[in-house]
Amino acid sequence: MGAELVINAASHETRIALIENGTIAELYIERSRDKGIVGNIYKGRVIRVLPGMQAAFVDIGLEKAAFLYVADVFDALVEYESLLDDGTKKEDEPVEGQEHSEHPEFRPLHPIEDLLQEGQELLVQISKEPLGTKGARITSHISLPGRHLVYMPTVDHIGISRRIEDEEERERLREIVERLKKVGSGYIVRTVSEGKSEEDLVADMLYLSKLWDEIAARKDKAAIPSLVHSDLDVVQKVVRDIVTEQVGKIVVDSQTDYDRIVQFISTFASKMKYSIELYDEEEPIFDHYGLEVEISRALGRKVWLKSGGYIIIEQTEALSAIDVNTGRFVGKHNLEDTILKTNLEAVKEIAYQLRLRNIGGIIIIDFIDMEKEVNREKVYGALEEALKADKSKTNILKISELGLVEMTRKRVRENISRMMCEPCSYCEGRGYIKSKTTVCHEIFRELRREMLDIRGSKATVTVHPQVADLLYDEERRGLEELEKRFKKRITVRAKPGFHQEQFEIVIS
Repeated sequence: MGAELVINAASHETRIALIENGTIAELYIERSRDKGIVGNIYKGRVIRVLPGMQAAFVDIGLEKAAFLYVADVFDALVEYESLLDDGTKKEDEPVEGQEHSEHPEFRPLHPIEDLLQEGQELLVQISKEPLGTKGARITSHISLPGRHLVYMPTVDHIGISRRIEDEEERERLREIVERLKKVGSGYIVRTVSEGKSEEDLVADMLYLSKLWDEIAARKDKAAIPSLVHSDLDVVQKVVRDIVTEQVGKIVVDSQTDYDRIVQFISTFASKMKYSIELYDEEEPIFDHYGLEVEISRALGRKVWLKSGGYIIIEQTEALSAIDVNTGRFVGKHNLEDTILKTNLEAVKEIAYQLRLRNIGGIIIIDFIDMEKEVNREKVYGALEEALKADKSKTNILKISELGLVEMTRKRVRENISRMMCEPCSYCEGRGYIKSKTTVCHEIFRELRREMLDIRGSKATVTVHPQVADLLYDEERRGLEELEKRFKKRITVRAKPGFHQEQFEIVIS
């Protein structure tokens, strides 16, 4: 079964689900009032240089100052090339679009205090979203992703995605890019370029070159600090980066986004054949595909396995811990066999949950202890295999004698729990509840369902007072759209005794 993209686009929130083998594999959420900023380019000013950390803080106009590491400062071509060991200039990028500072070959030649000073102007790009209490991570190595290539206007370097394994194809792509690129600039050849013609690559080069010229022109006139270039929105970005031959169908419930996707694909992937459908049924699109249940499941601590076992997922600021338990599964033969089957089943669910929840950073997996070394090897091998489908870079260590696996997963955006939930005021921050914004959006979806099935002229929504405040203020537009569509008046009533997640809807 081919993969599908299901896109639920509303004025307040856009949700995109990648469905593989009939289940949701990845979820992307972007809300109109806190859109992602990775890829945005800013003109900023250095406000503090920290020699002890070999880093600097840069004011780019966001709430928190952005963080710039010394290895992301080099902008002169000679300095950049000298950071690579002899003979490695044409070695491949470990990951598509990975920040240069993460290359093992990078060793800063100069301390940051010799490269930057307070008050200095910089053109920088967001490489990592602000996470938790941390500001955004930025780099002065600008990169502009296209459909097939990533353009690096200030770096003379060619990289080929390691996911392209055929050596002849790698050399063919390298030769094309080397022959056509401008002197002093560079490209990373993305995985989707495999098998593509020279014409496809040239089209990408022309588009990206023109885009960089426009950015350079705006930079000279821009104030400090200010946004110089805004990256694609979440719909265009996901279509650009995820849609391949394996994704055979795109379903979207917004006419506007449908038209934008058709236009985008005709520009970036005109030779690809996709089934793009406009979903215009009354039933909400995520309800139709049964995705709401999976999303709710992804917010829970406990995930049940089909056998009766379960895993517990605990997330902290520094790391995530996953505990595997046999639960109700008692097996049929012996204890070791029961433990092995539970661990192997847990492996698939863990790999699935890491992608769905977008869990990153340090991850500790506590498998049930296995006495036989051969069984530990089976579980480790199964985990390696299950993680191959994950686009985020992972590193795994062997299972220890205690049954623990230490691994890391590259973190590029907030996980689902942090996106959809907030610290719980009822338990003094020891757990999480759905955020007021999430509750508002659930109310919108429930109103849509209720108004379809029940006739009446008015809907009364009873909610927690803080949710009511949000509905009257920032989320008022969502209510007005529903009133206009269903020609019913919607009244919001605050009730102090309600839990923040609790609400009631009465149609009269």
